[in-house]
Amino acid sequence: MTTAPNRPTTSSLAANDRGSFIASPRIRLYKRRIAIKHPDPQAGERLLADALGAVDRDALHGILKQLVKASAIGHKPDEANLAFMVSMIRNIAPKDSIETMLVSQMVSVHVAAMRCACRLACTDDLAQHESATRALTRLSRTFAAQVEALSRHRNSNERAITVQNLSVQDGGRAIVGNVTQHTGLIVAEAGPSEAGQGASL
Repeated sequence: MTTAPNRPTTSSLAANDRGSFIASPRIRLYKRRIAIKHPDPQAGERLLADALGAVDRDALHGILKQLVKASAIGHKPDEANLAFMVSMIRNIAPKDSIETMLVSQMVSVHVAAMRCACRLACTDDLAQHESATRALTRLSRTFAAQVEALSRHRNSNERAITVQNLSVQDGGRAIVGNVTQHTGLIVAEAGPSEAGQGASL
């Protein structure tokens, strides 16, 4: 008889040994309420609010209720699914209320897309296959658009680039004044005059 040697198993989190890893408090779902599992309920609420980017208690409980509904599998909220969603939101780290709402939608769209992917993989019926493919395609495009929207929102407060030396060739014109560049748009504040031939800023 041959037996395999017993190998100690470690989770990927333990194997990575992240010193800064702090788990968000777990959420318990009951029939009529949501409970945050933490030895100190107030500290648990604060940790969860930080993880979700919620500015106050109303925002925290509002976004939690929405995530609970989005976590549902077969019309029943799922704790494991909810824990995954909260973990992903915490990892993206929303910085304000707009990001909190957008990131929550992103995570919900991802969960829905993966359900469609499962449906697609598990069906042999042509009509169901086409329906799942269409839904998965739409959700994937929506997710990509949301990622882009989050990136645009986060970069909207970037500092303008200042050009210190600029040469203008014969026949060219230069704008004298402050120039601010945004994605796909250049805004110039008119100066007292326009520079002519060979002008430099």
